[in-house]
Amino acid sequence: MARTKEFDPDAALQAALELFWARGYEATTMSDLVEHLGIGRASVYATFGNKHELYLKAMDRYLETRDPRLVEELSAPGPALPAVRALVRRFATEASTEEERLSGCFVTNSAAELGPHDTAVARRVELSWEQIETLLYAALTRARAGGELPADREPRALARMLLVLLQGIRVVGKASSDPARVRDAAEQALGLLDH
Repeated sequence: MARTKEFDPDAALQAALELFWARGYEATTMSDLVEHLGIGRASVYATFGNKHELYLKAMDRYLETRDPRLVEELSAPGPALPAVRALVRRFATEASTEEERLSGCFVTNSAAELGPHDTAVARRVELSWEQIETLLYAALTRARAGGELPADREPRALARMLLVLLQGIRVVGKASSDPARVRDAAEQALGLLDH
């Protein structure tokens, strides 16, 4: 008769995500994970695989659960441009608060630490960025069709610019103690959406 797991794999995965998010991949050892998850090393390997496989599963969890407001805000009926503006300003505000500033965005952190040399992480980062870009593109296309955005503004290029801005806000916000830096950048970028 097979033994049942003596721990909740879902809770353990969430705990691993939080530890990787706080410390990064390289700075988190398997011993750290065993201690933080409160389960044996053999159970970690049997349930999640090695450290890299656990990191990828934690990243997948983050991508499944991160920022549920994003789709809701950018897909809401009515004028689209106020939602885009609100999203950019929310990112700037979050990057200026102490807790958000220090943790940053798990995807952005992963892109900076592992993206250049880990193709599995880079694929997940790219997928996340494609989703955000697509949401922004759809909202900006609606805004242009509704007359909120000047007809000469290209929604795809603006969506890409805003995606890069949002990721930059996360990086600069994490490293800078000057909240005006990200707020000013956000407002300047939003000026490109004006008539």
